[in-house]
Amino acid sequence: QVQLVESGGGLVQAGGSLRLSCAASGGTFSIYSMGWFRQAPGNNREFVGVSASDGYTAYSDSVKGRFTISRDNAKKSVYLQISSAKPEDTAVYYCAASLHYRPTGYEASYVYWGQGTQVTVSS
Repeated sequence: QVQLVESGGGLVQAGGSLRLSCAASGGTFSIYSMGWFRQAPGNNREFVGVSASDGYTAYSDSVKGRFTISRDNAKKSVYLQISSAKPEDTAVYYCAASLHYRPTGYEASYVYWGQGTQVTVSS
């Protein structure tokens, strides 16, 4: 069983930066691919990006070039660096863990989920 806790959310101005963290407890963190998702009010949850267990990263087109995912297996943590933030990035951000090889945005691939952290980008 893996527990995931996100932190680092808050209010940021458009064009600004924010770093989200996701800390894991339980399980062997390094074997999991770690995804980030987000859900804006009234919208379905959407895939943001993933850091696979082999170091591979992938991003959705909407964040590519602005967001960066990194991980520290020793600290059992994954990070989402948000840069050049836009008002449309406003959402609750979730991290999730998957045992699939290089999973993408298919939510059923992820077995553990955090509770989410709110990011609000003001214009």
